[in-house]
Amino acid sequence: MASIICTTITLILVAIAMVVTANVNYVTKSMEEELTVVVYAKKETTEEQLKTIENKIRNMSEVEEVVFKSKEEWRAEMMSYSETLEVTLDYLENNPLLDSYIVKVREVDNLAKVAKEIRTLEGIESANYGEGMVEEIISVFDIIKMATIVIVIALVIVTAFLISNTIKLTIFSRRSEIEIMRLVGSSNISIKMPFVIEGFLLGIIGSLVPIGLCIYGYILMYEKLGGSISFSAIELIKPMPFVMYISLALLLIGSLVGMFGSSRAVRKYLKV
Repeated sequence: MASIICTTITLILVAIAMVVTANVNYVTKSMEEELTVVVYAKKETTEEQLKTIENKIRNMSEVEEVVFKSKEEWRAEMMSYSETLEVTLDYLENNPLLDSYIVKVREVDNLAKVAKEIRTLEGIESANYGEGMVEEIISVFDIIKMATIVIVIALVIVTAFLISNTIKLTIFSRRSEIEIMRLVGSSNISIKMPFVIEGFLLGIIGSLVPIGLCIYGYILMYEKLGGSISFSAIELIKPMPFVMYISLALLLIGSLVGMFGSSRAVRKYLKV
């Protein structure tokens, strides 16, 4: 019971850390994917030149997607924002806006490189991605990712240590049985295997409650929050198959640590 309770408590903490870590990484990745390079073409650029520029940007190895947005599309979009903008833009005979491209890169770290390369193309007015601020955001995201991963790894190590030591106590209480089996000629494998199997089963039993809490708890939280937090600004990972992966990880951690703890503990008493 001590082994099962210890396994249950520690795996609940691991489950919480894994859910938080996965969602933090999901949110940061989603935000990174929204970072793009906004490119404006010069006013006098012809349609043929615009096509040429678009093809050159598409051919860049770091570029994943290019969306062209004409100045007329920009005008119609801005006119829909407010009546003031609609009246102002409608009053102007010539459209003062510029044709543009929204450029999405494969890796967020390549934003600066892509923007710099695009600026060298003929007919480009500007290529911006929020210099300075974007680098800071990326740096913060990297720190958050690393911190959450370290926390999960640390918790898994602590879990393994606690479960292993708890199982050691159960093996210690049965050391006389092990000594008797050893004295009557039982092999190391025949002595060790029952304890290893027992540790495996203890680990599985101890992981059942954390798995149940993970599945039903996360699904309930997801439904209560409507799949997002902070007024839908931050989306959460959909429960399926996410909770199944977390459950499988908990089952593996519990069973493997149980087996390892039992094997390590019983080895001490195999020599008489």
